[in-house]
Amino acid sequence: MTNGREVVHLTAFSSDPRGGNPAGVVFDSGDMTDPERQELAARLGYSETAFVAPPPPDLDAPAGRGFSLRFFSPLAEVPFCGHATLATAVATAERLTGRGAGTPHGVDRTGETGGTTGTTGPAASRGPVELVFATPAGVVPVTVTRSPEGPLATLTSVPAEDFPAPDGLVAGVLAALGWSEGELDPAIPPRIAFAGARHLVLAAAGRDRLADIGYDTDRLTRLMLSHDLTTVTLLWRLDATTLLVRNPFPVGGVVEDPATGAAAAALGGYLRSAGLVPDDARLTLHQGVEMGRPSVLSVELRAGDPRVRVSGTAARIPAP
Repeated sequence: MTNGREVVHLTAFSSDPRGGNPAGVVFDSGDMTDPERQELAARLGYSETAFVAPPPPDLDAPAGRGFSLRFFSPLAEVPFCGHATLATAVATAERLTGRGAGTPHGVDRTGETGGTTGTTGPAASRGPVELVFATPAGVVPVTVTRSPEGPLATLTSVPAEDFPAPDGLVAGVLAALGWSEGELDPAIPPRIAFAGARHLVLAAAGRDRLADIGYDTDRLTRLMLSHDLTTVTLLWRLDATTLLVRNPFPVGGVVEDPATGAAAAALGGYLRSAGLVPDDARLTLHQGVEMGRPSVLSVELRAGDPRVRVSGTAARIPAP
């Protein structure tokens, strides 16, 4: 319990509680005020805390499977957060089915493989759990299944878009990072990418550049706020479908995200629109390694669909 509210603590994009990006999930939050949500998120200190409430009346979702979802960082609300969405989906599926989040190989609380003790009706099915979240960025469906590593969630983003990055923004961010223009990969031009939230994409020409980052917090924060950026996506492409990624998040009061699902969706959409990956593609993003919280994000692109699918495992973590 935190501030009188029950908080579920999970990490997303890792089956190991020591990896991934932790998030708090607060159910039945419809009676909370925004200042109360903000205070609780700041107290928890996670990159984001998700607040679950009843769905809007016009949400197209199966009975009992639709919800409203909002995200608060320690400093401010954000329009969309991928890792907190996955954490919420896994925690919700656990509530609906009685299966424990983070118990591998489909073992539920009874200790019986594939069991459904304590559940009834359709929610007790061993099949996927289909959920629909109404977020400030739009409607985001999520499917939760079981994998050998534990619960696996896949979100489908709002349609991805990308926009030119103003020269002044790029120059300012490079200066705040202590990077030079010559350290960028010319094959992946700077761009603002969107799939529910805006992220500036900067690709490093070498792995060493990505491995060693630090930044002027005040300067970077001012630039990001003036251009409505949620994070800056810094990446190095290991091969055609594998990328190493880092995401500074000072506007949320967080130095760096160990896993950023919203940015992963935006990046996948940008790489496709730029012709850097096929229209049908599966990408693997590695993040959080330098922070000691390794994370793996899977990105799926489908031809003819402007949305992006982002998948990852999740696990329960002890309350701080």
